[in-house]
Amino acid sequence: MSDAAARIALLREEIARHNEAYFGEDAPTIPDADYDALVVELRRLESLHPELTGADSPTTRVGSAPSTTFSSVHHRVPMMSLDNAFDDGELRAWSERLSRVLSLASLDEVFFSVEPKIDGLAMSITYEDGRYVQAATRGDGLVGEDVTANVATIPSVPTTLTIRARTAPRVLEVRGEIYLPVAQFAALNERQAADGLRLFVNPRNAAAGSLRQKDPSVTASRPLAFIAYQLGALEASASSAFATKSHAAALAALRDAGFHTAAETVSIKGIDEVIQRCAWIEERRHDFDYEVDGVVVKCDDFDLRERAGATSRAPRWAIARKLPPEERTTTLLRIEVSIGRTGRATPYAVLDPVFVGGSTVSMATLHNEDQVRAKDVRPKDTVVVRKAGDVIPEVVGPVVATGRRPRRWHFPSTCPACGGPLVRLEGESDTYCTNLDCPSQRVQRIAHFASRSAMDIEGLGEQRVLQLIEANLVNDVADLYELAAEQLRGLEGMGELSAANLVAGIEESRSRPLNRLLVGLGVRHLGPTGSKAIASVIGSLEAIREADLVVLAAVEGIGEVIAESIATFVRNPLNAAVLDRLLAQGLTTVEMSPGAAAAPTLAGKVIVVTGTVPGYSRDEAIAAIEARGGTSPGSVSKKTYCVVVGESPGASKLTKATDLGVTIIPGERFDELLATGVA
Repeated sequence: MSDAAARIALLREEIARHNEAYFGEDAPTIPDADYDALVVELRRLESLHPELTGADSPTTRVGSAPSTTFSSVHHRVPMMSLDNAFDDGELRAWSERLSRVLSLASLDEVFFSVEPKIDGLAMSITYEDGRYVQAATRGDGLVGEDVTANVATIPSVPTTLTIRARTAPRVLEVRGEIYLPVAQFAALNERQAADGLRLFVNPRNAAAGSLRQKDPSVTASRPLAFIAYQLGALEASASSAFATKSHAAALAALRDAGFHTAAETVSIKGIDEVIQRCAWIEERRHDFDYEVDGVVVKCDDFDLRERAGATSRAPRWAIARKLPPEERTTTLLRIEVSIGRTGRATPYAVLDPVFVGGSTVSMATLHNEDQVRAKDVRPKDTVVVRKAGDVIPEVVGPVVATGRRPRRWHFPSTCPACGGPLVRLEGESDTYCTNLDCPSQRVQRIAHFASRSAMDIEGLGEQRVLQLIEANLVNDVADLYELAAEQLRGLEGMGELSAANLVAGIEESRSRPLNRLLVGLGVRHLGPTGSKAIASVIGSLEAIREADLVVLAAVEGIGEVIAESIATFVRNPLNAAVLDRLLAQGLTTVEMSPGAAAAPTLAGKVIVVTGTVPGYSRDEAIAAIEARGGTSPGSVSKKTYCVVVGESPGASKLTKATDLGVTIIPGERFDELLATGVA
């Protein structure tokens, strides 16, 4: 018992400290997922030892006490918190509890509102006779802070409701979320860094910090937005559109009055559909204009809400289905520097492995020297790591504790791979190794040449390239085409079959079109789009090598900077020698258009390809579609004619195609589609 009491006391103290940092100071010190874990542990211990649960426990309270910086506002109706469900099983358990409370056999016929849980600042905005009169933060749920002047500067908060005065409610309290759009958050942090100011940890932190300013002009300078999601106090005639019995109708009335609501909000029936919709929102969480950390599920019917009631801190008729965390804390073990194929030196964090964003992360980018300095992260710090979807993991910043911090890390002056000088070019944020013979650059250049977007040589990743270099079998990309299976069989992990497969893959790459070869060469500033433009207009590698700057720059989408980069690359003696050898080894050095002579069977049609189609690389499949007059964008829309589904397809494209009623065909029918144009 003494151990449990001590742990409960420690958890309460720690949670209270984090509540004050999050709600009171707008400066959270740990990610939401880590905070949620503390609360879950405390609730579990309190359920096991109810005699230790008291009114002072943070599990019984909402938010934190309002700041003394602003005047106090007593909420007419308490602004409660929401209980959380962390998986589908907990969501079903909530629905079962709710059905018992409502004395219903099941909730199959009950309608629920399902909406994104926007990671912003909860706000109560009050109108009297259709005119804006007050705005208040949630505070502790009973008393909030008066931020009326600041909220008045937000363009999406109406000053007057778009309702005739005689029909406007006497009192209308609108509840919603003030947030900073994702794109605006990135731009704001760029300005903060340029001005030498503290970076905001996340959009919620930035929105709260922007709102709670004594000077409303500071708030006005920040691109804040407001989305309404709930009615609060209401004094209205029975004929008012707001005197409704459903949440869906209340949201419609709010939209008619001039408010924005989340476009993704739907009213659906039964918990099975609710779970499907939660998965839908999770899959698209990065497509929204705001950060989403969960899904809010509410009973749509107000009478059912009344019957369900609430606990001391949360309504029983609503719950937040939390999404997998995209931020976690871990220890930054050390900072190292990697050298890329262009010589760029990129600092990265070596981390104590942590599960975040759906995978275990042990390394994360720190971008460049300026970012390390701005974030002030140091070896042995506890840091916040973020991984959003397929985005490369990054270190957001340190969790700064009281006491002495580790020593600052300084960018090295010499290359960790070759010992050559690291040089930061004037006017640039990046640092480069200037040694053309740097082994790290060699590995990266060859691995890039073999990558899927370039020559697509299967089995030739960084580790295999490093192995070939260390065995003195490969020094540059031209050496690849001189490899024999006999040379590879003695290498670790390379048997007869794998050696033969690698040589076959290299042999197959000889026939890739010129634009893929240009991508593989890794010319600075020249990406896939520019490579296609240059290859299609100029036509051959020999012509590109002989072209002057005027000819290169005249190609649409190239311009002087890329033209100068191409000319510099092909005229460098070391590069020229490699190009000569590639020509001698029979690689395709002219641009090809797969199926260019074919009939325009797909003229004007939009075909989306997802997954690997048999017999085609992704680029080859797209080229085949384009050669027949079609287009192949990366996303599904109403204009899409059909979706071709190969091996390991993207779930989001399939879901959207189904939602829009777009025809779906298997990858095995791709050749038939090309030939006939009929899905």
